[in-house]
Amino acid sequence: MGDEVIQATNDDAAMCKRFAVQQGYWSDPYLPLLIRSGDRKAPEINRGYYVRTHGLKTLMHQFLEKTKCACQIVNLGAGFDTTFWQLNDEGKLPDVYVELDFRAVTSRKCQSVRVRPKLLEGVQAANKGQAPLIEDAELHSARYHITWADMRNIEEFESKLTKAGIDKSKPTLFVAECVLVYLPTDKSSTLLKWIATNFQSALFLNFEQINLKDRFGQVMIDNLRRRQCDLAGADACESLQTQKDRFLSVGWEGAEGIDTQAVYNSLPADDIYRIERLEFLDEAELLHQLLQHYCITWAWKDSTNLGLSSVGFGR
Repeated sequence: MGDEVIQATNDDAAMCKRFAVQQGYWSDPYLPLLIRSGDRKAPEINRGYYVRTHGLKTLMHQFLEKTKCACQIVNLGAGFDTTFWQLNDEGKLPDVYVELDFRAVTSRKCQSVRVRPKLLEGVQAANKGQAPLIEDAELHSARYHITWADMRNIEEFESKLTKAGIDKSKPTLFVAECVLVYLPTDKSSTLLKWIATNFQSALFLNFEQINLKDRFGQVMIDNLRRRQCDLAGADACESLQTQKDRFLSVGWEGAEGIDTQAVYNSLPADDIYRIERLEFLDEAELLHQLLQHYCITWAWKDSTNLGLSSVGFGR
């Protein structure tokens, strides 16, 4: 499988999120500036992306509250994610926000920032009016960085974080949405071990597949293979326990996780009422199966006693 196939998954996810936004699941005025409108998506796909987005945002905000935003965020395989602009609008930006992805992806995102006034203005506003430096498929400013790196190469990964001003002594949140699953297991283990070893206080949020060994999971894998997209890290996605073990085995203090069906069930009643009336769902069973095959796992290292072990849902 070539890197181009992995890069294409960024467009797929961004277009799915954009369609869900168009349907009213959540608001994101920045995503249409980064990705074109795609084909119509099934209601269960839209609800799945809402749960994914809401769940990660819930845990991220808990981290920001515990650190009072005196922290750093590193978004791995960020693609066309718009969290930076949303946090800026909410007044919840961390000290430094870094995005990493393939060069081909960061090049497109940097170009969008360059030519879309609303995106550029957001970056400048976060940096007290100072224009960012955009060159070599990267964007650098005091608080926001878009940089390319191969996460299979830990030396390059570390070099790019250093260039972006990441301070290993500061509380740092790492976010990955369907990223580690494309790395060979030994490479993702090396990455996770390096983070646990080098950062005093860190929280890692990972959205990814689970239960890939059952019949529904095998259909998911077969569908990806037909697109020449193999999941090199599928072994860690066998269950919630294997997802947690991938962190615990390389030095993280603790790890928790729930499938996205449980995330859905944790939504406020009025939120469930709202989204279930946006679109008619023919087969609820298909939605349940889909939600049971994705999870959010979070792991922590808390040398400075921020209380990261208390991060979670319904807390």
